Amino acid sequence: MRGLTSMAAANHYLCDVYMAEFNGRFGVPAAEAGSAFVAFAGPDVADTLCVQEDRQVGRDNCVAWRGCSLQIPQQAHRHHYVRATVCVHEQPDGRLAIFDGPRCLARFDADRQHITQTIQEAA
Repeated sequence: MRGLTSMAAANHYLCDVYMAEFNGRFGVPAAEAGSAFVAFAGPDVADTLCVQEDRQVGRDNCVAWRGCSLQIPQQAHRHHYVRATVCVHEQPDGRLAIFDGPRCLARFDADRQHITQTIQEAA
């Protein structure tokens, strides 16, 4: 109908002619100025897209994970986690995190060294 015979001509038509006509016909001005997009305030995606396994905390307040022992540091909200069930998250790069529900109790690098951080919530 438009006499377009090549992919380049069709792409040019879509970008320069069709989109302008379509937006002129169906476009509506925004009710408010500015962007409608907001930053994602949910959990870190890395804590969702990882291996997650439940573990029981030992009498020494440590979690056994693949031949190593991960110490849960002292927490302000709870004295110890002895015999509690926690969830260990293992990232593809080898980093680990220990969660009690949505609360991150500790993070470890790929060499199983504790990473000091502030407590943060996850999903």
